[in-house]
Amino acid sequence: MTAQLGEMHAASFATDPKHLGFVLARYKHVAKMLYGMSRVLEVGCGDTTGAPLVKEVVGDLIGIDPVAYKSEPNIDVYSHDMLDGPFTNPNGCGKFNAAYALDVLEHINPEDEDRFLTNIKASLEGGGMVIIGTPSLESQPYASKLSKEHHVNCKTEDGLRATLWRHFRNVSILGMNDETLHTGYGPMCHYRLAICT
Repeated sequence: MTAQLGEMHAASFATDPKHLGFVLARYKHVAKMLYGMSRVLEVGCGDTTGAPLVKEVVGDLIGIDPVAYKSEPNIDVYSHDMLDGPFTNPNGCGKFNAAYALDVLEHINPEDEDRFLTNIKASLEGGGMVIIGTPSLESQPYASKLSKEHHVNCKTEDGLRATLWRHFRNVSILGMNDETLHTGYGPMCHYRLAICT
């Protein structure tokens, strides 16, 4: 059996292989947090390169992206922009009990972030869990030129918490540097994972 990287991550692997390791570590952490969930939605799934890490520990995993394409044949992917409204489970199995969005929020204009988060929440059953992963504002001086052009909404830890508290009762934020999770000093985090209910 062979596996094929999606176009986006194949290009990343060719130019900066360690970055693919960082991305896959994010998915591994999400998989640990969502272990055993029955209906999971990936918002902004891109080319689905990291999705198999989550798929192997959850029941049903569906990915959505404004441009639906995939590298993983066992992941159902649909074309949907979360800014357009909530996503309805096409399998007729009810709302999702968890959703995650890795490397998406930083691409959402600040004036649209409340609509984006409201629509994710409306796609979930009551008490559902949401995980948001995003680069920190403090990391941006070290980001590539291309990243800086597209990262329009990076936040400090306090800024991310304040945004998420408008939508969720419980918000816990962990930091990541490279592949490592930590609970240390917020401004020293390159990446953040927020777990919300």
